[in-house]
Amino acid sequence: MSTNLEKVLSSSYKKQMVLYISSHPESFDELLALALNNNSKLSWRAAWMIHHFMHDNDVRLQKHIKKMITLLPDVNESSQREFLKIISRMNIYNKDEGILFNHCISIWEKINKSSSIRYHAIKTVMRIAHKYPELTNEIDFFLQDHYLETLSPAIRKILIREIHHFAK
Repeated sequence: MSTNLEKVLSSSYKKQMVLYISSHPESFDELLALALNNNSKLSWRAAWMIHHFMHDNDVRLQKHIKKMITLLPDVNESSQREFLKIISRMNIYNKDEGILFNHCISIWEKINKSSSIRYHAIKTVMRIAHKYPELTNEIDFFLQDHYLETLSPAIRKILIREIHHFAK
């Protein structure tokens, strides 16, 4: 049997979802559980709503970030994108950065994945590399033209601008 939150997530537009969660803040834990259970439609929608309602370095999420990182290669593309957006707003423990880095490189290398997912993956990689300059040479390899060619024109343009900023 579906909960009220599941019904809202599966049959509502963003405005109705936002209204429901705004008026039921206690549903955040259920939202988090749905995002992490890997039910394709509800999982990505729950993660999407979490990103909408979270704060930077949200304490409600901190203990679940490692699980999001672990699940990253196994969830559908929509959930991957939303997890990466959530993760980008959190401080990641040093011990988890290597795993996150590797998962994001794997996503980035799959040139047939959607531009949006790949963009968020390489942004995460660049964020980690900024913290560890010794990774810069490795990043240069992954920013070659053949990795950029399959991106949508708009995302490619944005990413090229960010790459130039990263290189400085």
